[in-house]
Formats: sequence, structure tokens, C-alpha cells
Amino acid sequence: MFTGLVERVGKVVSFTGGQLCLWAGFEDVKLGDSVAVNGVCLTVVKIEKELLYFDVSEETLRRSNLRLLKAGDPVNLERALKPTDRLGGHLLQGHVDFTAPILMLERRGQHWELRVKISEDYRFYFVEKGSVGIDGISLTINSVHEDFISMNIIPHTYANTSLRYKKKGDLVNVEVDIIGKYVLNYLRKINKKDLHALLEEFYNTSP
Repeated sequence: MFTGLVERVGKVVSFTGGQLCLWAGFEDVKLGDSVAVNGVCLTVVKIEKELLYFDVSEETLRRSNLRLLKAGDPVNLERALKPTDRLGGHLLQGHVDFTAPILMLERRGQHWELRVKISEDYRFYFVEKGSVGIDGISLTINSVHEDFISMNIIPHTYANTSLRYKKKGDLVNVEVDIIGKYVLNYLRKINKKDLHALLEEFYNTSP
């Protein structure tokens, strides 16, 4: 599990034969550890000083923007959450749901506004003031529209993540809130009669 609080921006050294090599700069990572790379949970399979190696599956390449990486590209990195850590962002699994293009990334005074396109299949997973993972960054959704979501980027986030290198049209990894996934999945499996009874019970027990 991860928090969406990027620890540092690493750099791609090579990506050949399904193996990704990154400069990470972490000193306490060991073989078998999980690291989120642009929000994708990967397992460390080899370590050479400050270089980390990961095997990337076909499913991961299909689902994420890792397939577009090349030597020199910046990537957001976060080590797995410890049970004793503060949960400063929100819970992320490192399981990307889909990739989406940036529609806009423009400065608004001291902050930036980020707009990311969303597909119709995932529209109901997003709510105003809810959370979303964008390239492994925990962000709060300002508003939800027909085909995009809008988020505010504070100066610290812009300066300390790969967002500062992004531009309109770039693909980002999107992970929807896991709680929303479970709720919608449950609601889709119950019939309308059961849903009506569930809502009635909720309203009757609310203060």
C-alpha cells in the first residue's frame, strides 16, 4: 500500500527486455521491496548501488504509461507504506485503472490547475473533494465534469513531482479510490428492491 506522497523524482536509466532500471537514490531498499513508479506497484528484483531494477509485466505495460518510458525520463517514486507511518495522502494500491491524457496544466496565481480526461466507464468513481491517484500523486478533486476532472496543484507538489515536466496531451496513470470501487461494485450486484430497502434503513437511522 502507498499514500500518494511522492518521496522523490527518479530517472529512467534503461528499459529493455521488460526490465526497468531506475536511478532512485534510496539507501534502505532491499530485494523484494515494493516501490510505486508513477503510481505502479513494482517489485525490486536487483540492486546496484543507487540503481533499482524491476521486471514489468505485459499487463502493467498495457494498463499504464510505463510502456512509454525511455532513458532520461523522470518518474515519481514512493516506497511502500509502513504500519507506523502517518497516512498523509490516501490509500493507494499501486494498481493503475487506466491512462488518460492531460487536457490542461496551467498556472493560476501561485498554484496550477490540472485537468485530466476521464472515460465514461469510470465517471462514477469520481466525486467532488474525493481523492484520486495521478501518476502516483494523491490529489483532491476540485470538480467533476462530463469528460474530465479538475485538480488544484500546490507549489510543493508541482516542484517535487514529475508534474513539472508534464504538458498537455501527456498520458498519466489514474488510480480511482478503492473505497469507491467496492461501494459501486456492491451496488451493481444488488437489485433495485434491495437497494431501496437499504436506503430506507439508512435514512431512518440517520440522526
